[in-house]
Amino acid sequence: MSDPLRSIVIVGGGTAGWMAATYLARRLSHLRPDITVIESPAIGTVGVGEATVPAIRDFLAAVELGEPEVLRETEGTIKYGIRFVDWQTKGHAFFHPFGLYGVPAGGVPFHHHWLRARAVGDATPLDAYCLATQLADHGLFLAPPDRPENDLGHFNFALHFDAVRFAHLLSRLAIANGVRHVPARIDAVIRDPQSGDVSGVRLESGAVVHGDLWIDCSGFRSLLLGEAMGVPYRDWREWLPCDRAVAMPCAPAGATMHPRTTATALPAGWQWHIPLRHRIGNGYVYCSDHVSDDEAEQTLRDRLEGAPLGNANRLRFTPGHRAEVWHRNVVGVGLASGFLEPLESTSISLVQSGLQRLVQLWPQRDIDPRLAAVYNRQSVLEFERIRDFLLIHYMFNRRIGEPFWDRMRAIEPPDHLRMKLDSWRACGEFVRYEWESFQDPSWLSLYAGLNQLPAHHSMLADAYPMPALSGHLASIRASIARVLAHGERHDRFLARVAAG
Repeated sequence: MSDPLRSIVIVGGGTAGWMAATYLARRLSHLRPDITVIESPAIGTVGVGEATVPAIRDFLAAVELGEPEVLRETEGTIKYGIRFVDWQTKGHAFFHPFGLYGVPAGGVPFHHHWLRARAVGDATPLDAYCLATQLADHGLFLAPPDRPENDLGHFNFALHFDAVRFAHLLSRLAIANGVRHVPARIDAVIRDPQSGDVSGVRLESGAVVHGDLWIDCSGFRSLLLGEAMGVPYRDWREWLPCDRAVAMPCAPAGATMHPRTTATALPAGWQWHIPLRHRIGNGYVYCSDHVSDDEAEQTLRDRLEGAPLGNANRLRFTPGHRAEVWHRNVVGVGLASGFLEPLESTSISLVQSGLQRLVQLWPQRDIDPRLAAVYNRQSVLEFERIRDFLLIHYMFNRRIGEPFWDRMRAIEPPDHLRMKLDSWRACGEFVRYEWESFQDPSWLSLYAGLNQLPAHHSMLADAYPMPALSGHLASIRASIARVLAHGERHDRFLARVAAG
């Protein structure tokens, strides 16, 4: 006999809270749980322009939101990847695309053929063999085909959107699906004296809200998981020392709106640039050991491409995660569970994957602690894999003489990352771990972009005659050029979508 959860209470609104409410209302509609969102009007959200990864399209499909509607309602734009500027040395740039590189030949992965051609003098950059990169560079939009003919057609896109508007859109959808919205501040968390579970929260009005399962979306404060339950936080500043950010939107300067995020290395960290239709999202993520808050804000102001829109928003954070993301009857989602700097736009994808895991492990009213153990293991692995991917952006810089960047080159990588790097350096092979968020093409883009190439290519590539290989590479470039001719200018596509 099952005893299903009858009530779910989400503490906190914002992007994480309303994503949770919308997703759970849709996926659990057959169970008919009571879902309540408690959101304090007095507490603001981070609310800066958000960049996502292609997984956002799966979330939108799950909650039955069309991408055109999201683009219209949130002043959104398209994203084919991230352009990294000045990370290796000043004046150097590379691209992390949402797509594959080239086409394999003779059963050998494409990158080994590219390495072989490079070894005999072919200087064609890896970017020339990726359609997503070329679409971004040319400022074009093209939807991925449903049935790609070959690897060139395997690409994807994500969205940039105004996070506040996105949360409002989700709140309207959630409420329309039966979610109860309680705009109030929480004055106290009530715990069961015997079990230690959270049994309710007392609002500033004195009213008490009870629940079976609690989703903590209270942001960095982590009201339930951190403050009330006392779950400790694992600090990762030894690997990722950036601990502050300042954000400030500005007016667009009228230049071509490329469908990509840009991350530019600065003396004590890096700057994000996220193009939206109504504004540009800007922010400086930095290490407070190497620059003051005032200096960081002035640096960002000096780099704005247009007039600032509003005041600067200063943020403090500690990279890492809660030791347990699911503790007793509380599950942390979003910033309440942990935080990794937004270098690869993983914040929203971590919310999404956390919700997906929760539904897959959905408990009964008497929560089995084994479910929480599985959830926590998977969550920690996901955090660790992303941490390692972020770290290699910094490790291979050549910004000699800059204290922050000298420090980053000297960091000792975690053991799992070291093994992955050793395999690549030795023979150009990828090591894949459980709960990897980034697949082989993503790692390849960073290895090549940061000039971390293996000692040699696979000997299997030598079986392919060099004239035939040159023709194969040329045909890939020609195919990409033909496909680009069918792309629509990004700004024209957005105008068409905005017009309905």
